[in-house]
Amino acid sequence: MGVVFLEHLGGYLIYVCDTCDAYLTNRSELLSTRFTSSTGAAYMFKNVVNTLHGNAEFREMVTGSHVVRDVFCKRCNVRIGWFYEMVSNESQYYKEGRTVLELALVSERDNFGVNSS
Repeated sequence: MGVVFLEHLGGYLIYVCDTCDAYLTNRSELLSTRFTSSTGAAYMFKNVVNTLHGNAEFREMVTGSHVVRDVFCKRCNVRIGWFYEMVSNESQYYKEGRTVLELALVSERDNFGVNSS
């Protein structure tokens, strides 16, 4: 299988995978806190690293039908959110190319490993 190389964007407050603590993104990449997932609250981020994307599929969501991909942690392969590949409504264009992480599946921490909650 080989070594899994992980990226790090820096930042003081960071988001990590709840399962394996792999670095995902930081607070400065946060675009919106107003998303809801099947597990509860979710946040949209501009840039997220150390992830793998599933196959593109149409999903009917609250804001319409969108083409999305499930997002998985690169280290442990746990599903942690979704990626907007394409949206159907012009008012939703800001979502394209953005990743939503489910808060029940990730943790916010300071960059020194101490949980900020």
